[in-house]
Amino acid sequence: MIKLLAEAFDPFEEVKRFQEQSAGSACAVGATSIFIGTMRDFNEGDPVVSMFLEYYPGMTEKQLKDIVAEAIGLWAVLNVLVVHRVGDISPGDPIVVVAVEASHRGDAFDACRFIMEALKSKAPFWKKEQLKSQKSRWVGNNSKGYAPE
Repeated sequence: MIKLLAEAFDPFEEVKRFQEQSAGSACAVGATSIFIGTMRDFNEGDPVVSMFLEYYPGMTEKQLKDIVAEAIGLWAVLNVLVVHRVGDISPGDPIVVVAVEASHRGDAFDACRFIMEALKSKAPFWKKEQLKSQKSRWVGNNSKGYAPE
């Protein structure tokens, strides 16, 4: 399940709904790995007061589906949830939640990290920060990705 949201969300409620919807495979699920990313109030040594997160509609969702499919091909994954904010975001707001259900914790941990790192390095999202100094800037660097061993 992949969702892009322009409004604030509760990552724990999203995970709860995800687990309720995937209850049919509950007997097979032995582990759920969850990553929640939130907006910081600083970056590169500067105070940040807000951020606008832009994306490429259609292409972003396709890239996220491809990332999830790649993870499913690498690990024994049962279900995946990716929820990502777009639009205006404030410090402390959740930006992303990735939840991976698997039979075993190793697969859940590794797939969750892979999805999150691939999302940061491959998915077409762009961040524009509003600094406390009244300046704004586009964030130029992102994660270099994660290569499973």
